[in-house]
Amino acid sequence: MNIKIALLGGLAFYAAQFIVGMGTGPFIHEGVLEPLYIANAEFWRPELNQDPPDMAALMPRWITVGIIMSIIMAGIYSFLRGAFSGAAWLKGAKFGLMLTVMTACWSAAWSGIFNLPDAIWFWWTAESLLYYVIGGAALGFVAEKLAPENA
Repeated sequence: MNIKIALLGGLAFYAAQFIVGMGTGPFIHEGVLEPLYIANAEFWRPELNQDPPDMAALMPRWITVGIIMSIIMAGIYSFLRGAFSGAAWLKGAKFGLMLTVMTACWSAAWSGIFNLPDAIWFWWTAESLLYYVIGGAALGFVAEKLAPENA
């Protein structure tokens, strides 16, 4: 594993996803899914059931977990990037597409355990497509700058 790609590429991966989330959050979570979230309130953390929801209380957890998972995924990418073809950003985007397919599989599996409406699983997976493909493109670009494959 390339530690530079894991750490710095992971931060780029996370930052790109965070920026995407600023756009998808209001549309998906505060728009399309809000009625379903309210109807399934028993599934959410108490901070999210407050009026108004206490998002700030959960931000340290969300950011910490997001960064750790992004570093892990970037580390995995450092092993797999040679399996993808194309420009560096495209390799990363393809890795992101692969992560989206895996997310769709896990969402389908978890939907058989958690009694959430299918629309929630669908929108979470659709959003992951944007997160992972755009984040993956950023990761691929940064990874090539940090550790060129053909150097």
